[in-house]
Amino acid sequence: MELTMAGHIEDRWYRPKRDPVTKKVVVDEKGKVVKERSPLYGKGLRYKVHYYDADSQEHAKSFPDKQLTKAQNFLTKQQHDVLAGVFVDPAGGKLTFKEYAATVLMGRSQDPSTVRTVTSNLANQVYPFLGGRQLAAIDADTIRKWLGWMDGQERPPSNTYRKQLYDMVSSILEAAVSDKKIRSNPCRDKSISRPSAGGYKVRPWSEAKMRKIKMAMPPRRQISVTIGGGIGLRQGEILAFSMDNVDREKMVYHCTRQLVRIKGQFMWKLPKGHKTREIPLGRGVLEELDDYAENFEPVAITLPWGERDGKKFETVSVLMTNDKGELDSGVTFNDTVWRPAFDVAGVTYEPDRSDGMHALRHLFASSMLARGVSIKELAAFLGHASEAFTLKTYVHLMPNSYDRARLAVDEMFRPRKSTPEQSGEGNTA
Repeated sequence: MELTMAGHIEDRWYRPKRDPVTKKVVVDEKGKVVKERSPLYGKGLRYKVHYYDADSQEHAKSFPDKQLTKAQNFLTKQQHDVLAGVFVDPAGGKLTFKEYAATVLMGRSQDPSTVRTVTSNLANQVYPFLGGRQLAAIDADTIRKWLGWMDGQERPPSNTYRKQLYDMVSSILEAAVSDKKIRSNPCRDKSISRPSAGGYKVRPWSEAKMRKIKMAMPPRRQISVTIGGGIGLRQGEILAFSMDNVDREKMVYHCTRQLVRIKGQFMWKLPKGHKTREIPLGRGVLEELDDYAENFEPVAITLPWGERDGKKFETVSVLMTNDKGELDSGVTFNDTVWRPAFDVAGVTYEPDRSDGMHALRHLFASSMLARGVSIKELAAFLGHASEAFTLKTYVHLMPNSYDRARLAVDEMFRPRKSTPEQSGEGNTA
């Protein structure tokens, strides 16, 4: 598109004068069009700039009387930006962050659990500070002040949560750049340090602690510890556990669903990441499962199926229910069963991730690694999206290879002198 054809300025207060008889535009002796007042004279903004983007879509912006030069400069800038490939729609930048975020989220995952989590995160930690601000007004300083606002709360978000929130905001602003609403993403400004998840390391429970918490639970709920620590399931997968998914011939458990509660309604869904998986089943775990099923008969429960694959409902023979034979949400289970067990056991409950039900899953992982299970196998058993995530989470729990390496060398070059460990001397505690 030629620069001269990329827009024009309309004078809304004056229009070309036409001959009342011929209806032709009147020109003076120099060939210049004669202007006359239009019906809009003195009303509203005088100059209306019409300009076009790279897709030939028309845009407009108006300026008041006596600002023709400003209108001309604006038109020139828009024309230049289109030719340079850096054009952004000024009107698009007037959208508030909350307004634009709503349109972005509509085009992303519509999984109910994901939508609920993202909506809650934005409502709690993003919209109160950024929601009402126009996109064009959000710069690097605004992002820094938002991070400071979160840190100044009575209970600041954890490092991991801050990183998730930052990445969420950055992705929305990146979409605004792609949609040519803003010129650049302020979250990518070099003056801002992206929040780090911190140096949190998983601290697996001892088997003694696991058994102590288990015995402090009501008999009807103790099996949750066996399932979590012995199979490595997430809480929603534990609550959806069914003996029908036990393959006694292959000695594996087929993890095919989880229990979720969305807007007060229970439903079955595929496991996190929509990944079903097979997990080896220990004989001791199977014995406990069978004993439990004899004492507490499984209950068939029909719930809506929360996936968009055509299936409406699914009936599951659930192993663990409450005393009324009903399901509990994860929150209810935590409040009425899990945390009270610490008081009964006389164990101090750590309010961070160390003592949540996920601790059973960490115990399962550490047990697997201690017994030589590979990261690739463990990632599959846990249902992780990638082996890299599993390695990052549990690398500090992997057995030290130095002792194995020394033993391998000692097989070739056998030592003549025995060590205190080999002779049975030393610390016997």
